[in-house]
Amino acid sequence: MIGYALYFAFICFGLGLLFCLYRVVFAPGVSDRVLALDTMTVNMIALVALFGILHDTTMYFEIMLLFAMVGFVSTVAYAKFILRGDVIE
Repeated sequence: MIGYALYFAFICFGLGLLFCLYRVVFAPGVSDRVLALDTMTVNMIALVALFGILHDTTMYFEIMLLFAMVGFVSTVAYAKFILRGDVIE
């Protein structure tokens, strides 16, 4: 039964990832694209977590942490670029 739930979650998060990708491409504003990219990062973290649960290993925890750190830093850098026009002062 847990296998069906995992595959259903894979499908749901995969669809969420595709919808966010659509929003990145066809968003009306830059802030919408940044928010969609941040949501894509969260969906990728969830997919890696599900993959780790499916294979019954904790090895993917570090990958999730790396995705979270890179997603956070890229969102902050892009927001700073939008506000000031440069990332490094």
